[in-house]
Amino acid sequence: MSAASSSAPSANDPLGYAFAVAGAVLFATKGIFIKLAYAQGTTTEMLLSLRMIVALPVYLVIMVGLLRREENLRASLSWPVVLTSMAVGILGYYVSSYLDFLGLNYLTAQYERLVLFTYPFFVLLFGVWFFGDRMVWGVVPAMLVSYAGLLVIFGWNLALNPDGLVTGTLLVLGSAITFALYQHLAKRQMLKLGSGLFTCIAMSTAALCAIGQNLIIAGPQSYLTLSPQIWTYGLALGVLGTVLPSFLMNAGMARIGARATSSTGAFGPIVTIIIAVIVLSEPFTIFHALGTALVLLGSVLFTRAERRARNRQD
Repeated sequence: MSAASSSAPSANDPLGYAFAVAGAVLFATKGIFIKLAYAQGTTTEMLLSLRMIVALPVYLVIMVGLLRREENLRASLSWPVVLTSMAVGILGYYVSSYLDFLGLNYLTAQYERLVLFTYPFFVLLFGVWFFGDRMVWGVVPAMLVSYAGLLVIFGWNLALNPDGLVTGTLLVLGSAITFALYQHLAKRQMLKLGSGLFTCIAMSTAALCAIGQNLIIAGPQSYLTLSPQIWTYGLALGVLGTVLPSFLMNAGMARIGARATSSTGAFGPIVTIIIAVIVLSEPFTIFHALGTALVLLGSVLFTRAERRARNRQD
């Protein structure tokens, strides 16, 4: 083990921030690849399965390596723990992803990204409602600021292009809600299995669900009818929008810690907006600018208020 990985995370590590920012930027391309693939006529189920076909071998190889190297991990495996981890993985990586992919049939990539960006609010609320966390009332104004930003963009879309807007927004909100619940449940499984093994089990299970769903709906022959462009977008979604950023974010977290890594998340919506305007020719008006600024401001205020509350508890 290297010195960097064995030492405590440092908030003054430029390479750690570089990893975290790179991960956030690559994650931001997910919606772009999805929209490009949809424009070629592919289905939600097919595209999600292509993403998972790329991711599944990577996580299986990592899981085998972990189990071979770490005897204590093998000892921690039991059917209740494994089955629970699989169920949590289905919630976070299959159900949540499927709702998000469905929502992008109706929404622009930049609006979808901003809706997803509010999931930390649900993490806080679920923690208070179901997991015994203390309510941090100082974050409420920040949440209101972010949702005011979403309402600005929602109102603009409702006036000019209302078709499917409510459906798409509810689907992506459902994705944010299920992912927030997943984070709480995953944290408890990671204490039993470690983050690496849990992630491999959870992601592999979700991948099998997504691939199986498409096989049931379209059959194995459906993959033979795909154009090279759709295969390219699916592979890019799996490599650039899933596997590579997950490793970069983990590398950044190991060097600078979870809080500092989360602070780089604001790069995601900004990059999505820039690419969506350039590549997808999505509109970006004064209403989009105002709404985006409010969402990002609310996120910054939320992070600061939560950090202050934690420092007071410590």
